[in-house]
Amino acid sequence: MSAPRNIDVGLLRAFVAVADTGRMTTAAKVVNRSQGAVSQQIHRLETLFQTELFHRDSAAIRLTQEGLRLMGRAHRLIALNDEVLSQMRESDFAGEVRLGVPHDIVGRLLPPILRNFRQEHPNVLITLVSDTTRAVCGYLRDRKVDLALTTDLERGDHDQFLLTDRLLWVGARDGQAFERRPLAVALGQESCAFRSVAIRALNKARIEWRAICQVGSLEPVFATLEADMAVAPFLSRTVPDRLAVIVNSKLPPLPRFSLNLRVPPSGVDAATSELARHIKEGILSRHTQS
Repeated sequence: MSAPRNIDVGLLRAFVAVADTGRMTTAAKVVNRSQGAVSQQIHRLETLFQTELFHRDSAAIRLTQEGLRLMGRAHRLIALNDEVLSQMRESDFAGEVRLGVPHDIVGRLLPPILRNFRQEHPNVLITLVSDTTRAVCGYLRDRKVDLALTTDLERGDHDQFLLTDRLLWVGARDGQAFERRPLAVALGQESCAFRSVAIRALNKARIEWRAICQVGSLEPVFATLEADMAVAPFLSRTVPDRLAVIVNSKLPPLPRFSLNLRVPPSGVDAATSELARHIKEGILSRHTQS
């Protein structure tokens, strides 16, 4: 078995420079090499692939069909090389980051993001502080957390805002709780942002209702809903698989909320800034803004 052969990224850089400029002399300036050196690099690449990559004539140098095939792959290999080099040269972060996050978000949105962050930065300890948005904002103000994900009626500024999501009525699969009157509603703590808008919507629609399961933890709420004892408001992206969105009912529509990522006015350290970047990129890559 013949030994595997490796592609020199420097050869690919020369190839892309020649393809982009159409001339050896101009490409040599781009990669900071002599024209002769660039010509030799192209020759080595063509020898490696055993094919011609360029049509050479007096006017300009043009890509062959094989050269066109290589172009996109060359860009990807160069970008991957630069990304790996940049990341490996960075000093790893260490320390602790305290992240405040509402109860309903922590289990549905964060696990894949936190897993990815831990794999890249194993020396950073992340402490989750789960509470209502109002409480989390207080913790951030008092510096009891370093970073806070919040659900707000108001959209945060450009640096804070991540996405918007509709608040929906949720209940048991094939449940009937939404048809009963008075309507049983599982509401969170009095400081829960969803509580006030849900009550306001029900009162405006003149629907007779009563509150049950007024707790901070979500597990009793889940149990109540699965037992078809009540309904509750949830953001569409946080509805558990074992529950269902209630559609085609007489329940009033609920407003949209913004998911914002907040940092203290005094700024954050490098580890916290890196976690904030992971959260932003992770959420935006997995969820379409609407």
